[in-house]
Parts: sequence; structure tokens; C-alpha cells
Amino acid sequence: MEKELEVEMSVKVRPAAERDRQEWDTLFEAYCAFGGDQQTAEMRDRVWGWIHDKTAQTTCFIAENDGGEVIGFVHFREYERPMPATKGAYIDDMFVSPSARGQGVVDQLIASVGKYAKEQGLDVVRWMTSETNYRARSVYDRHATKSSWVTYQLNT
Repeated sequence: MEKELEVEMSVKVRPAAERDRQEWDTLFEAYCAFGGDQQTAEMRDRVWGWIHDKTAQTTCFIAENDGGEVIGFVHFREYERPMPATKGAYIDDMFVSPSARGQGVVDQLIASVGKYAKEQGLDVVRWMTSETNYRARSVYDRHATKSSWVTYQLNT
């Protein structure tokens, strides 16, 4: 087992609940700042609404420590895959509090999305990260294969 995982903490991963709003908000704001994105309270209100709207795409799992403190989250959604005529899951956002990093939290968040995908009959879980996000990529490499696809973005 890799050194990082030797200090693994006890973490519970579960769907986001209304009681998580304040801690999720703080973590999501930090995540957006880390990514260089400007985030407003109104924008976070909209995303929180999506998370709790059964007709919206966004699902959120929360990671909490032994004391019930929210220490991370993952936002993901199902999507249709026309070529194989299947469905997959796409991770949009994943973040762990700096104080909880290196303790296996990301591993558990990824595993939880993988378990969800399997239970729902989805055949793949995909996500992307910055080329220079080396610390996160070292964790991702333990769980998945880096694809050869290049991402393009058309802003409208």
C-alpha cells in the first residue's frame, strides 16, 4: 500500500443532505477559488438547488470524518453515450479540505461514484483535471486510466 494511504482516516461518504449546506458552501467556494473561478453566493445557491432537485442532473456525495465534519465532496451526473449505446457517469467537481488531504478521502469519493455507477448499470466514470494538478493526478492514476482524448472548450 502506498505511503499516502497508510494514514487513511475513517470517512463516511453519503448523498448530500440539507444539513450539509454551510460546510458544502465553504468547501465549494474554496474549490472554485482553487480553480481560479469567480463564484458568487447566488451561483452556489443555484448549484445547491440542482443537488436537491430530483429532475436536475447533478448529484453530490459528501465525505465526512468521524466527528461528522464535512471534509470533501464530489459532484457528478449521468450522461448518454451514443456510440456504445450506454450511459456513464461524469465527475464535474471533486474537492477535499486541505486539512484532510493525503488521507484517502479522494480514493473513497471516487470509489463511491464507481459503486453508484455500477449499481445504476453505467459502464464508465470519467473526469478531467488540469495537466498540472500533479498531486490529484497521482491519486487518479491509482483508480483510472488516463485517456488519450484532448478536451476543447467553445465559450458562447
